[in-house]
Amino acid sequence: MKKVVILSLVLSLSVCMGQLRAQVRELPRAVPEAEGVPSGAVAALFDSLMALPRTEIHSVMVVRHGKVIGEIYPEPFAPEYRHTMYSCSKTFVGAAVGLAIEENRLRLDDRVGAFFPEMLPDSVSANLADMTVRDLLTMTSGITPDWNMRSQTAEWIRTYLAKPVVEPGSKFQYDSICTYLLSAIVQKATGETVLDYLKRHVFAPMNITEVDWEVSPEGYNTGGWGLHIQSESLAKFGLLLLNGGNWQGRQLLPASWVKQMMTEHHAGTGYGYQMWRGEYPGAWDLDGALGQYVLIIPDKDMVVVITECTLINGLNQRRLVWNRLLPEVADAPLPANARAYVRLQKKQQAVSLPFAKGKANSTQAARFAKESYILSGNSYGWQSVQLDFDKEAKTVSLDITGKDGKTEQLRFGHKCWLETVLAGCPPYSIRPVGSFEGIERPFRAAGSYGWTEPGVLRLKVHYVDWVSSLDLTLAFGAEGLTLDVKPNFTDAVETISGTPE
Repeated sequence: MKKVVILSLVLSLSVCMGQLRAQVRELPRAVPEAEGVPSGAVAALFDSLMALPRTEIHSVMVVRHGKVIGEIYPEPFAPEYRHTMYSCSKTFVGAAVGLAIEENRLRLDDRVGAFFPEMLPDSVSANLADMTVRDLLTMTSGITPDWNMRSQTAEWIRTYLAKPVVEPGSKFQYDSICTYLLSAIVQKATGETVLDYLKRHVFAPMNITEVDWEVSPEGYNTGGWGLHIQSESLAKFGLLLLNGGNWQGRQLLPASWVKQMMTEHHAGTGYGYQMWRGEYPGAWDLDGALGQYVLIIPDKDMVVVITECTLINGLNQRRLVWNRLLPEVADAPLPANARAYVRLQKKQQAVSLPFAKGKANSTQAARFAKESYILSGNSYGWQSVQLDFDKEAKTVSLDITGKDGKTEQLRFGHKCWLETVLAGCPPYSIRPVGSFEGIERPFRAAGSYGWTEPGVLRLKVHYVDWVSSLDLTLAFGAEGLTLDVKPNFTDAVETISGTPE
């Protein structure tokens, strides 16, 4: 009987893992010293990033001369998991615009309003009439950003174009809706979504198939955010830009366009076409909220990818690369250092995010097992929770019932991560209308637990193919439950009360 159970578990795991498709380990791997980088310097970068306060590192990949010389995916994250990239998405849109221009489907001086005649206000100002594709690329549309708009209406284009416009091209104002309009324009010009257009011209030749993108209520890829992609695919795209649009001998993007993308177009902005000039001389960055980065460093022939959730200024992460790693990079191969390389390998295999603190068991756990608690109103839409404990297996399960009446179960291990395949969606730091549309399901979560006091249970859950995590503290008392919820994308803690059903 035991053999049957074990076989069943293995088959279930195989099926679950089989759903995770990836282009991982396609880039060549190399010993850092062979590419002119000390293994100790790569290890020190990883240690420094992992030690940053208010930061959860999800992946780091260091590429030199087209070869991966170091990479970490702190457990419970893994190379196969996709990650939402926030504003790193913009650079991919910039690439699509360049392709459409190369195919004579677009021009930089094309008027934005010409693509959306049915969306224009009754009275079109001269400034609105003058707004061009170039103005969107350089974030100088003339419209003051309204970051709440996408959460308040499904008519993003009509609402945006109805706003007051100052002289286009005169003032830099960073705005994700500028990129959203570019995404819609590419779709209007090519008949394909930005994602499908890039799949045909860029992703397929690079063997990037595990990628999706959020879709707006109006049917366009969201453009300024919403790209969902694996870290190694990000590294590939970084290499494509580093090499002037050339991938293994094929010119996938026009070299002249890549040069324009990495040129500052308005003095003092540090902004090219949908990407940022880096602090390190000659470097350019793909830069997304909560610390998503693809760093392109031409004079070192390097690309560095970082995915994470951080609440500190992202300059901290980038300066660790600029100031600690790059000064150690040599122009020629270094002498082999087997001991340092073995230490680096061990570090890469062992790195983990912190487990929930606390003991495996509580003398009072049985009092709370299978008790359903009705929750007070909360921003997550949770209606009730119920806990169960397995003392021998050292596991906890948490059943959460939402306002739709559906119940999601999360599983937690003690000093280990237990994975759950989700029916629903993760928490999200932004809430545009139609969030998660276009993103492949299911999502996954991994959890750990610990009892810090007999009546206080700590739970940590990472949504491993997104960006979010939650710290949950459940304090059980005579009159019910107090549940504190702390997402990783804010310092705010939400306190929810629970009453026994």
